[in-house]
Amino acid sequence: MVTNDAAIARIKHEVVQEVARLAWEGRLDQERDQIPYRIIPGPQAHFRCCIYKEREIIRQRVRLAEGKSPAGQRSDNMVQVINAACEECPIASYIVTDNCRKCVGKACQNSCQFGAISMGPNRSYIDPNKCRECGKCAQACPYNAIAHLERPCKKVCPVDAITYDEYGICVIDENKCIRCGACIHSCPFGAIGTKTSVVDIINAIKSGKRVVAMLAPATEGQFGPDITMSSWRTALKKTGFADMVEVGLGGDLTAAAEAREWAEAYKQGKKMTTSCCPAFVNMIEMHYPALKENMSTTVSPMCGVSRYLKRQDPDTVTVFVGPCIAKKSEINLHDIEGNADYVLTYGEIRSLMYGKGVELEPEENSAQQSSVYGKRFGNGGGVAAAVVRCFEEMGEDIHPEVMKCNGAAECKKALLLLKAGRLPADFIEGMVCEGGCVGGPSKNMTVAEAKKFRDDMIGKADGRGVLENLKAMGADTVPMHRTRT
Repeated sequence: MVTNDAAIARIKHEVVQEVARLAWEGRLDQERDQIPYRIIPGPQAHFRCCIYKEREIIRQRVRLAEGKSPAGQRSDNMVQVINAACEECPIASYIVTDNCRKCVGKACQNSCQFGAISMGPNRSYIDPNKCRECGKCAQACPYNAIAHLERPCKKVCPVDAITYDEYGICVIDENKCIRCGACIHSCPFGAIGTKTSVVDIINAIKSGKRVVAMLAPATEGQFGPDITMSSWRTALKKTGFADMVEVGLGGDLTAAAEAREWAEAYKQGKKMTTSCCPAFVNMIEMHYPALKENMSTTVSPMCGVSRYLKRQDPDTVTVFVGPCIAKKSEINLHDIEGNADYVLTYGEIRSLMYGKGVELEPEENSAQQSSVYGKRFGNGGGVAAAVVRCFEEMGEDIHPEVMKCNGAAECKKALLLLKAGRLPADFIEGMVCEGGCVGGPSKNMTVAEAKKFRDDMIGKADGRGVLENLKAMGADTVPMHRTRT
């Protein structure tokens, strides 16, 4: 998958791999300070002005890999800014290009109310210290010579949580940030990252605890046609995990619980939203708190499988693996009983595996722990389809109209309609990532690239029903609700 941050991702993963390797070998404390020198041996710099800055950025990445905030920062937010990396971004939002004719009319200068524009020898100049980014100069220029340089991180943030300090360093407002992770992979300098739990998980495995991985429904198809759920189970067991369970089973759990909840609300004429996308839940709680009563109290598939495993053995340490950044906030912000203990992205789990010399290998697509509907939970529209299927299996004559929101913009539109009492649908399926979880920020392939492999894999699954699968797996009595706060 070619992306804007492909080179950056390699560096990020190299750091996490080195941290993981040293943690497995029990030498992290002794050799932590050597990691920047191994990754940036010098004498020539490759990405920044000098090797000293490159090594400083690596030091901060090591802190993130250990689950810490970058040096000098204190924050519980999983999404963090590395100041040394962010300094490369341009401070000015509006700049004058070579299209400037230095015209006699001086429309740009005359339109500026802050005295930020002066005439240079060849073209006009905008003083970034005086500019208030109103954009009037760009609108006034007859040659379209003034460009708006909107920073990528700010551009992709769906809730305007990103601003800048007096030095032009990115600042994330934790009271607005929904932890969707869109900013992380949009930054061309890799200045935004997340804390990881790699070291804690390795220590848990080494201490002899029963650690079970829970693989997101979005996983199937993400790694090509031959890397199946069986491939993952084998690799994870080689790494030291006790077992692996498909979170598609949690999709079945969530669908059944939400179907009962939706059926009751439908009969009462109450409109409701889903609650399995943590970024969507964060969006409601932070930006539309009046709608919390309309949000389903059903826990996410991740939490459902964690509760299922902890009912069998309360001492089990559960680790969710998927393409989602917001899942990290779900276990830290919402304090839901029985939820996962740790969350890893695909890049982080593979770094943890590589640290022990384990790689994914092709295996037959023969294992199945969930229905097709649970497997499709990772797709946009998959949650609604699973709930409607449960209506049929429950014998409910309900045919609801569901607004399926594909991406943050559609989620915001639906929530505004609900808040205004003008929502035409009965229910809202909210997916902040376009395409659903398969389009998550830490995906391994684009939605389009993975679709063929995913459809082929899921197409080979048997046609077991949602409720039938829950009963067969002994999961039909797992409690699936949380108390409203």
